[in-house]
Amino acid sequence: MKLLVFAHTPPPHHGQSYMVQLMVTGFGGDRRKPNRQAEGDSGQGGTASATTARRSPFGIECYHVNARLSQKLEDIGDFRVWKFFLLLGYCLQAIWCRFRYGVRNFYYIPAPGKRSALYRDWLVMLICRPFFERVILHWHAAGLAKWLEMVVAMRSRSLTYRLMKQVDLSIVLSKYNRADAEKLFSRQIRVVNNGIPDPCPRFTQDVLPRRKARVAARRKLLSGQTLTTAEAQDAGGQPDLIKVLYLAHCTREKGLFDTLTAIALANQRLSKRRAPVSLRLLVTGGFVTAQAKAEFERRVAEPGMADMVQYLGFVSGDQKNQLLREADLFCFPTYYENENQPVNLIEAMAFGLPILTTRWRSLPELFSANYPGLVNVRFPEQIADRLLALMTVETGEGFRDIFLRSFTLERHLSGLAEAFTQVEAPRPATVPAAAVGSFPK
Repeated sequence: MKLLVFAHTPPPHHGQSYMVQLMVTGFGGDRRKPNRQAEGDSGQGGTASATTARRSPFGIECYHVNARLSQKLEDIGDFRVWKFFLLLGYCLQAIWCRFRYGVRNFYYIPAPGKRSALYRDWLVMLICRPFFERVILHWHAAGLAKWLEMVVAMRSRSLTYRLMKQVDLSIVLSKYNRADAEKLFSRQIRVVNNGIPDPCPRFTQDVLPRRKARVAARRKLLSGQTLTTAEAQDAGGQPDLIKVLYLAHCTREKGLFDTLTAIALANQRLSKRRAPVSLRLLVTGGFVTAQAKAEFERRVAEPGMADMVQYLGFVSGDQKNQLLREADLFCFPTYYENENQPVNLIEAMAFGLPILTTRWRSLPELFSANYPGLVNVRFPEQIADRLLALMTVETGEGFRDIFLRSFTLERHLSGLAEAFTQVEAPRPATVPAAAVGSFPK
């Protein structure tokens, strides 16, 4: 099967661009460049992916139009006239590939609920869709359906339906995400989880024993007992210092400032109890706006905060993996409007790291019904409570099992390949009107 992939890879680096890179590379690379090396992954996603185009083990041949409109996170979503002409050039590339290589299937990632991104979708669908027999939408962001109903005018909503309705296949990441595809009456909807290469294959040998030793050491310290030298060594040093990792873009909506407030509250409670342990927040990621960076620096400069917070900047590769390996808790209290299935949570699961996150959009689907690490959005007091609870009751071992069952790269690619190939199966001659919008589970 030949697939025209109209989507960008890093930079800028975020979950969506990283997943596109993994998909193209996993399916054998860009068939337009059989003798050139694919761009290595220098972003926060981790593993290098330099490769030459090769035959895909899944039977999918990708012809990649790297439709990159921004080089930096700060530029995403900004309207610029030159972006229009750049996008027009990418559309012409796609049409050229259609006839040069005989590619009949068009893969595209639709917009979240943002006007500039929606205008981009209109232009791409208006120009490209008539030239391709089948259109596949991959819904990495969530919330477009609700945004169309609640925010935009009827004229914009109508034009979106006209240009994007009844595509041949919509791939969604979660049950929550299905509403976006159903809103546009996709002919087929398939749920395929994200997946990443296993960054911690020696979890059982190298990570789990240390993490269990640290939890046991904390319990002993909090009960008023003294650790033996062997117990302190097994815990990897400083068992009294609980490392809480924040690994995401440094924005208010991703939960950075709620995390700062929660860490301060948790440490205040520990101090009042004269507990022999304390929390230290490790913040990694880039700032999207200068205002967020200035506010973060002001908050960290407040009395006592410098001892609780360490900013490490943008990290990747081995440095990021080491932080995930050595952290005690992962804190990501996001309420970002287009959050769906964040790669950072999947990475934390791969390292069996206890996770605190929010009951926001599709995130609860990643966890068991009674998981104690889910909190309400914009609720630092609750975050503090749950951090204190998780530090002695959760080793995260179950998350490693969830990762292996559902979020490996192999499962992700095989799920995509199955969905892609089925879209080429012959369609029924007619579709009864009553069946529109109704799909098999």
